[in-house]
Order: sequence, then structure tokens, then C-alpha cells
Amino acid sequence: MGQVDAIQAAPPPPLSRWQSTWRYLFAVSAGAGFWIASYYDTYAREVRALWILDLLLGAVGVVLLRWRRRQPLAVALIVNILGTFSTAASGAVVVATMSMATRRRWREIVPVAVVGFVASIVFFETHPGTGDSLLFSVLFTIVFVSGVIAPGMYVGARRDLLATLRERADRAEREQSLRVGQAQATERARIAREMHDALAHRLSLVALHAGALEYCRGLSEDEVAEAAAITRKSAYLALQDLHAILGVLRTLETDAPERPQPTLADLPALVQEAIGSGTTVRLHNQVDNLAAAPDAIGRGAYRMIQESLTNARKHAPDTAVDVTLSGRPGGQLMLEVRNPLRLGSAASPTPGSGLGLLGLTERAELIGGRLEHLTSDRDFVVRAWLPWPA
Repeated sequence: MGQVDAIQAAPPPPLSRWQSTWRYLFAVSAGAGFWIASYYDTYAREVRALWILDLLLGAVGVVLLRWRRRQPLAVALIVNILGTFSTAASGAVVVATMSMATRRRWREIVPVAVVGFVASIVFFETHPGTGDSLLFSVLFTIVFVSGVIAPGMYVGARRDLLATLRERADRAEREQSLRVGQAQATERARIAREMHDALAHRLSLVALHAGALEYCRGLSEDEVAEAAAITRKSAYLALQDLHAILGVLRTLETDAPERPQPTLADLPALVQEAIGSGTTVRLHNQVDNLAAAPDAIGRGAYRMIQESLTNARKHAPDTAVDVTLSGRPGGQLMLEVRNPLRLGSAASPTPGSGLGLLGLTERAELIGGRLEHLTSDRDFVVRAWLPWPA
């Protein structure tokens, strides 16, 4: 019984005015019907004062229905006891007992069923005009009590099921909202990282050569034209990257194809681009086939080298950068970007956000690797170890 009691119906939902009204109408009309019929069957040959008392007890039972939700057990017991002496309370007995049964608590149902059974037997055996046998009274009482309690339990079970389904739907909606919010945050972070990786590289070239044009007064016409051409080309490529990234933001389709991402196979082109822009870069490649690296590993390594070249160009533009790659499938891909520290105390003319190295560390951790940056022998070094599955 304790296990069954643990499975309780959900709290009863509030009733509308009509739902509450028709319950009272049923209690009054059913009680009135039995009360009028009892005049001819019972009270016509006896003291008619009992008929009036019967009506008063029925009215008390209907009034008690007001508290059937606050005190379901007490109201059901009292109304069933009133049914022992009053036919007018029959409708109230049905409403109160069914309301109590919707809670599906056997510790409440059993006492009310016993009281209702005893009250019905006493009524049949004590009221004048009822000459039915005891067997008929018992059978009728069993059917009546079961017919009242069983529908109440069914209503409670259905109410519990609807409440569970509603809770699941609400929870699914909340989880879906959280998933959408998380996906949006992840997408925003991915786009921000993409903008930083792509635009910082291009715009650092623009700032570097624009600064050269501003401060270097002794440049020849050819050198000025070359610097201006590199500035124009870098600005044009930055605008292309910005247009592509903003195009992703404007796209409403969630399954829109992403633009192709660079991989480790594109590293020689990146080095040549940096050299063409005036940066001295020496590539020491000990990997047999750059294209053999998985896309995630190759893309991460490419972005780490690109960001390191951008940082070197911003903070030490007059130095040479050494890029070293080594590794093989089944082991690790190790990369190192080393450049001497800038001589003197002059600050870099190109501002930095300070988040580039943090982004590289996060990128390495996302693909299961690690990254470190340190100062060693007057060099600034960025090293990363990335897993390379066989």
C-alpha cells in the first residue's frame, strides 16, 4: 500500500466556474431526485418531520462540498455518514467520494469505502419502507461504492498522465531553448575566432606597410609603389574575408555550407604570402606529407602558425621568424614558431587585443593538444603539440 501511495495524482487543476457549477448541480439534482422518491417509498407512511430532516442533512452535505479539495478525506467521511440518514445527501456522497478518489491514496480510499459500505447497509436496514434482503443490500452497496471510487481513480490517473506529459513538453521546450542558446553561443565564438584569425593577419599587413609609408621618408618610388600595392592587396583580401564571414551571419539556413577552411597543406602558400609582404620567414618542414594531417589538426596548426606570424609582424616586424614542423601519423604533430624579441623599448604601432594567444591555447585544447608560449634566449617561442591519429 505504501508503494501505491507513493504514486500520487498531480495536484488537482483549478476548476472553471462551469466545472464547479455542474458538480453542485449534479449533487443537488441527484439528491433531490432520491429525496422526492423517498417520500413515497419511506416517509409517506411515517412521520413527515423525518422527511424535512432528510432534506436538511442533504443541504449540509452539499454545503460541505465547498471544502472537498482542502480536506478531501474529512469531507468524504462526513458526507458518507450523512448518507446513512439522508437520501438527499446521495448526490453529495457521489461528488465527495469521487473527488477524494482522484488522489489515489489507499490510506484515504479504504476508510471512505468502509464507511460508505457500512452507511449504505445501515440505511437499507434501518429506514422504514426498505424491505430488501440483506444479500441484495450488500451486493448493491458493493456495486455502488466501487462504481463511485473506480471512476474517481481513473480521473486521477488521467490527470496525472496529462500533468506528466505537460511537464515533459515544458522540459523539452526548455532544453531545446538551452540547446539553441548554446548553439548560438558556440556559433558566435566560432565566427569571432574566424574573424580574428582571418582579419588580424590581413590588417596587420595593412598597418605595417601603411606605417612604413608614413615614417620612412627616404623610400624610392618603386618601394613606395610596392608597399602601396601590398597594402591595397591586403585590404582587398580583408574585405573579401569580412564579406564571407558576414554572409554566414546573414544566412538564415542552418545547414548552409561553410566556406572552405585552410589546412596544413596551405601552409607553404601562407609562408610565401608572409615573405611577399616583407616578413622574413624560414620554414623547416620535417613532415613528409602535409596534406595527410586530419582536417581538424591541420586547420588548427595552420591557424596557430598564422596567428604567430601575425603577432611577430605586429610586435617584432624587423626580425626573422622560424617555423618548424615535425611529426607523423600515430604520434603527435609538433610545431614551433620562434622569433627574436624586438630590440629597443619602442612599442608596436599595431594594437593588439591580447586574446590571440589565449585563442590559440583554447584551439589546441579543443582538439586534444596543448600549447605553450615563453621567452627563451631573447626569443619569443610558441610551441604546440597536437595529436595525430594513425
